[in-house]
Amino acid sequence: MLGKGILKSLQVTWKRYWDTYADDLTWWLSGKKRYHSVEGVAHRSSKNAKGIFTVQYPEERLILPEEARYLPFLIYNELEDGKREILCTSCGICAKVCPPQCIWIVRSNDPQTGRPIPEPTAFYVDMDLCMNCGLCAEYCPFDAIKMDHDFELASFTRNVYDLEKLLKPSAYYQGIRPQNFAREEADRKAKEEAKAAKAAKTAEASAPAAPA
Repeated sequence: MLGKGILKSLQVTWKRYWDTYADDLTWWLSGKKRYHSVEGVAHRSSKNAKGIFTVQYPEERLILPEEARYLPFLIYNELEDGKREILCTSCGICAKVCPPQCIWIVRSNDPQTGRPIPEPTAFYVDMDLCMNCGLCAEYCPFDAIKMDHDFELASFTRNVYDLEKLLKPSAYYQGIRPQNFAREEADRKAKEEAKAAKAAKTAEASAPAAPA
């Protein structure tokens, strides 16, 4: 039949149109907000969504999955005395593996010992060149650099982030990636316990035997 395909497509559109009002009525009777709420956005983003499923950006935003990645940032721990412990040791591995070469690190040496200071003097990332691949975070041996969820970075100037703009507390990383944070903390504690057990065993073996 001529035009049967068009009628089928219009039927789908018509059903989607009325499902929107039916779903809105169901949510309204239940006292929940289908729009402008985290629960509503999560429902419309799921496979159970009926009717309209678009998100009214920027009033509404999609709930990003934990593994979503955009731009890198550096992690620091907040110490009890108010100071911060930057996890980055300026080893330069992230800059070496970066495909577009958008990371620059300035490392300084201790004037007394001449050894490298295990903290970057300066750290720059050209966000306009970053391809969001995540290799810097994957290869970092100290888990000091991670990928952020922030993607709203439009500006009229070049986005070159310095050290202060890149630094974020570990609590922020825990908030956006709770499962990864818990797994990394468990691995770190397991390594520390294994190291302590090995040191105790070595000390016990090297201790002089008690006289008979």
